[in-house]
Amino acid sequence: MSASARPPEGSAAPPAGRTPRQRQEGTQMNTLVQAEGLHTHYGASHILHGVDLRINAGESVGLLGRNGMGKTTLIRSIMGHIAPSRGRIHIRGRDRTRAQPHQVARQGIAYVPEGRGIFPNLDVRENLLVAARSGYNGRNDWTYERVLQTFPRLTERLRHGGQQLSGGEQQMLAIGRALMTNPDILILDEATEGLAPLIIAEIWRIIAAIRETGVATLIVDRNYRKVLAHTDRCVVLEKGRVVEERDSAALAGQTELLTRYLGV
Repeated sequence: MSASARPPEGSAAPPAGRTPRQRQEGTQMNTLVQAEGLHTHYGASHILHGVDLRINAGESVGLLGRNGMGKTTLIRSIMGHIAPSRGRIHIRGRDRTRAQPHQVARQGIAYVPEGRGIFPNLDVRENLLVAARSGYNGRNDWTYERVLQTFPRLTERLRHGGQQLSGGEQQMLAIGRALMTNPDILILDEATEGLAPLIIAEIWRIIAAIRETGVATLIVDRNYRKVLAHTDRCVVLEKGRVVEERDSAALAGQTELLTRYLGV
């Protein structure tokens, strides 16, 4: 194919029937986010100690570690909510270390924080439409109609206020709202925390469906088995440092390592 015939970067739909790993290889490991040597503090507390993290186009990455090991701090550093004291964050090859959260979001990164952060005074429809916009490359794959097809439960709650939803419905709404921005990367922090088993199963089904569309994901969740099953690669943090990084399938068989760092 000639250079002039190639589709714009990120504009082509992923080929059907290919695994996320195969799609990832097909993009030649195009890196969307590259964090290098991040050190982050909360006041005098040194949380991150030289952390590296890479997220490639179409790739699903798990972020594992016990509570308090720096997972959320790493995400918040990437998203611009906390300024690293040292290190660099490159997004799409450009230095975004000091970017503000809205500037990071405009680079095609959507964030579903722990606690969901939906607007309680808006109904479901309003929560979704307030976030609607084209993606970084002008894509509009995730329309209002498509989000409701992905989350049929929300269709039954369109006129319910955010505060009237169950915890599981709020989480679906938070993910749906993030998808309305047509992201290239979806970051999920504690995606299933505090939810009922049936809702948890539904959330993981949705995550798998999103992964198949070619949207890259960064997933934090206490259920390490599910994280390993729904990601291509995992990074393990211990006391603010990366202590392990390997393919998720390979890491799943490392019982001794998982016990040491996750206490399983």
